[in-house]
Amino acid sequence: MKTIGILGGMSAASTALYYQRLNAKARERLGGLHQAELLIRSLDFAVIEEMQAQGGWDAAGALLHREAQMLQDGGAKLLILATNTMHKVAERMTLDLSIPFLHIADATAAAILQAGHKRPGVLATAYTMEQDFYTGRLREAGLDPLVPEAEDRAEAHRIIYEELCHDVVRDESRARLVEIAGRLGAAGADCLILGCTEVGMALTAENAPLPVYDTALIHCDTALEVALS
Repeated sequence: MKTIGILGGMSAASTALYYQRLNAKARERLGGLHQAELLIRSLDFAVIEEMQAQGGWDAAGALLHREAQMLQDGGAKLLILATNTMHKVAERMTLDLSIPFLHIADATAAAILQAGHKRPGVLATAYTMEQDFYTGRLREAGLDPLVPEAEDRAEAHRIIYEELCHDVVRDESRARLVEIAGRLGAAGADCLILGCTEVGMALTAENAPLPVYDTALIHCDTALEVALS
């Protein structure tokens, strides 16, 4: 099994999910007492969030590049970034690395296309919904993504940063996300991308009005397949 390097902490809630999922899937695949071989570098999300808010993407990319290099130097043979939003700086982060990097949007797009869907609604942070680094990559893969209207984008962003990133899941906020997902379906979406690694804390296949693709779970499962190949 190849050692997976996880660059996380953005937020801690999603990184914990990655740890749990990768180990659970390793046990499922290999049996016995097997677990995934992992290196985890968990950053202080307050520092990253300030860079996001101030538009300091170049500085964020340089920071993540240094951290990714540390994971490679520590023995990681595969790199994953346990957040959707910070894939905005993926190119800068992976500059000159010699180990492969598994992009979360690529893994998600492959799962959606394999299932026969084409027009995913995207629920994520405002950065991910409004900028082209993520939805553009989905389009390059052959999908036709939809994002919520401006008011719904703002509300989803607020719920993610003010609640889910703090491990808080409120019933009223869950209901709001279900409503937003419903409006995406009414606009023509045939499935739903949980495009922030925390959104799966509130939306699941059981309560969402559309078929759900949880990017964090897909990312973990794909990474484990690569690590075992």
